[in-house]
Amino acid sequence: MKNTVVVGSQFIIQAANENHLHFAETICNEMEESAKKRGTGIAKRSPVYIMEKMIEGKAIIATTTDNVWVGFCYIETWEHGKFVANSGLIVSPDFRNSGMAKAIKQKAFELSRSKYPDAKIIGITTSLPVMKINSDLGYEPVTFSELPADDAFWKGCASCVNYDVLTRTNRKHCLCTGMMYNPEEKKKQEQAPEVEKSSWDFLKESSLYERWMRIKQRILLRREERAKKKNAEAALVH
Repeated sequence: MKNTVVVGSQFIIQAANENHLHFAETICNEMEESAKKRGTGIAKRSPVYIMEKMIEGKAIIATTTDNVWVGFCYIETWEHGKFVANSGLIVSPDFRNSGMAKAIKQKAFELSRSKYPDAKIIGITTSLPVMKINSDLGYEPVTFSELPADDAFWKGCASCVNYDVLTRTNRKHCLCTGMMYNPEEKKKQEQAPEVEKSSWDFLKESSLYERWMRIKQRILLRREERAKKKNAEAALVH
């Protein structure tokens, strides 16, 4: 993987390092603001945590050529490197809808494959644009049971407003969709005869998925409201 990529004449995307530590607080603030606006979201991280990722060489940062922050993503590992997640993808509001999210995600994916070639690369998201990016990279939807069982992985969801939904369903369902790039499965697909090859077609399935997401959201949130009402009534009785 090339350490630095210049996109057009305006942007630089590279593995973050000590020279980027001063961006950590800005990145954290933007992650928090983005999650508030979407009503769901990115696991809350501290500036110190973001700095650690930069120093470890486990983060991708995008800047303008005159060193203005554009976007960021970091990688995490679970179960001794069996799973890798490209987490915290965020783009500054000033540079959204410019293709930077896809470019940053591509670099984070390359970094993950370089550092952990045998790992399953995973993600959970409610964002259709992120799902499209993941799909283009070779991810496919998976059930939550196929994701890490490690409590530390799911702890990253604790700051999301929908965390109650996840815990009440014993990590079986949430508004997010799990996705995975499995290098072993990809190798099998490449070796399979052309007629046997199959992969998830995002463009074909996205409208169906969007409709399903709306239904799932109504069902899960309605269930959540009923549970809260029941608890409130029980509290009044006692």
